[in-house]
Amino acid sequence: MHIRILYIGLLVICMNIDANIWTRDNSCSYPNFPIVDTLIDNMTIEQKVGQIIQPDLGSITLEEIQENQLGFVLNGGDTAPYNNKYATVDDWKRLSKEIYDASPVINGIKVPILWGTDAVHGHNNLIGATIFPHNIGLGATRNADLVRDIGKATALEVISTGVIWTFAPAITAPQDLKWGRTYEGYSEDSNIVSVMGGALIEGLQGRNKDFLSNNHILATAKHFIGDGGTLDGIDRGNTKLSEEELKRVHGIQYFTALDVCSQSVMASFNSWNGKKLHGHKYLLTDILKKQMNFDGFIIGDWNGHEELWFCSTKNCPRAFNAGVDVYMVPEDWKELRENLIKQIKSGRISKARLDEAVRRVLNVKARIGLFSDRKPHLVEENFVGISQHKELARQAVQESLVLLKNTNSVLPINSAVHIGVIGSASQDKRQQMGGWTITWQNNDNSNEDFYWVSSILDVMKKATIATNNTIEFSSDGLFKNKPDIVIAVYGEKPYAEMFGDIEDIKFSDHAVLDQIKFIKSKNIPVVSIFISGRPLIVDEYIELSDAFIAAWLPGSEVIGISDLLFEEFNFNFKGKLGFSWPQDNNDEPIKYPVGYGLSYSSE
Repeated sequence: MHIRILYIGLLVICMNIDANIWTRDNSCSYPNFPIVDTLIDNMTIEQKVGQIIQPDLGSITLEEIQENQLGFVLNGGDTAPYNNKYATVDDWKRLSKEIYDASPVINGIKVPILWGTDAVHGHNNLIGATIFPHNIGLGATRNADLVRDIGKATALEVISTGVIWTFAPAITAPQDLKWGRTYEGYSEDSNIVSVMGGALIEGLQGRNKDFLSNNHILATAKHFIGDGGTLDGIDRGNTKLSEEELKRVHGIQYFTALDVCSQSVMASFNSWNGKKLHGHKYLLTDILKKQMNFDGFIIGDWNGHEELWFCSTKNCPRAFNAGVDVYMVPEDWKELRENLIKQIKSGRISKARLDEAVRRVLNVKARIGLFSDRKPHLVEENFVGISQHKELARQAVQESLVLLKNTNSVLPINSAVHIGVIGSASQDKRQQMGGWTITWQNNDNSNEDFYWVSSILDVMKKATIATNNTIEFSSDGLFKNKPDIVIAVYGEKPYAEMFGDIEDIKFSDHAVLDQIKFIKSKNIPVVSIFISGRPLIVDEYIELSDAFIAAWLPGSEVIGISDLLFEEFNFNFKGKLGFSWPQDNNDEPIKYPVGYGLSYSSE
């Protein structure tokens, strides 16, 4: 008996210890909004349910928005205003006004709809936007001030289209390079992720007196939690870790995100020790909401609730009861709405839980000014693709490039030499952009779709005019005039989540490799520019190259690459690896550690 009492006592103590490891004081204080209390006191169940549903633009009409008194819409990676991927800024703003006008009026109070978009490296679904390097490149800069400015610039470009909410940043810490979302992470190191992710949120949302002002938008910290730790890097897979490890590797960045007042957090597709996050009440409610004192709202991911046992896209009270406040339900929103209403009226979902979720939603809407005088569509200035933002993106490219090798100081390139260029990636604008650009996977676009963007070959050609060099592209490695140096541009084709997962991290492009071998046989130095969303095993390519540059997914302003190649421009490499670079050797799996990166002054 005494032993049993002792055991229970120890268990209680242990539980208390575990329960407090996530404790956080809320440093983000807001005034009370009496209008929120007024609304909740006078809303019907149907009106409240409308506030917790987010359909995709492609699956709903303005009439349905109005009829069902909805609180949210989104444009998915493959959805654009009026089903037109070439929609202009004016088209976006026109739709924003139509959505605003369709927003519900409850007891004389307008409750504007929040429109969310995946502006994850600039306003990347918009033709003509400034496309910044993906997060893996920004992490290599180690420049939090730069990332904060990128957040500000992104906010201005998003605002220009009448939208005030982005599903960014991803503050994942990818641990397996096979994962197809690795490039969405700043680093494998959670400390780097915390600094960079916090900076981007600050830029998007503003701080102090500028917090959620008219020049800022809502951010989303995602994906809570453990998305980068799944077994074998399988997207939506299982993260098997102790709670202490979960916090250390995948959790500390959320403390930073909440300390800079992120207003929404997106639940993750993955499981933690076999239990899906969308149904994980302990992590969503007990940890995130209660212990970490998060007072914004939790948004589900794209039909993420569907993956729970006994759930479908149309029916899943478990996710809501676990702590998801808003369902992202692109297509089957109508059936889900009807089922939620029934479940609340039957008591399967409590009215108190419904009120909690709606209060969180309305408070965020109040904080961003939607109950004051802010009307997202009433934006006069157009900040999309302005010169200041392009210069910022150019700087980001310059600072993100990591020089892994530079034998005999082959770089920078002197003036008055003949330069050969090989590799289709030098001309393929899709490759330099990566996924999540115009469309979800960015594999259905063409160079013509990126008419406002220069290719890597384009900017190098312009640079050679200024540096008194000549340049010649070859598709097969054969040149009319023997080059003094050859630049090879190659790497991964565009991909995004799910389709980017791989089983083998060894890179292979036999055509490029054969060309490099042939060129080296002629005693011509080779500079490799590797375009990728992650480090990959490229030992043979590195060994054959006199210089090797990890260029990541640089985006629209690849002039930042040519800036560093030529001596006359007087730039230098600053980028440092945010991920360990693997090598093809089981005894020594790391070729270059986190923090590695040469400069022109390196010995």
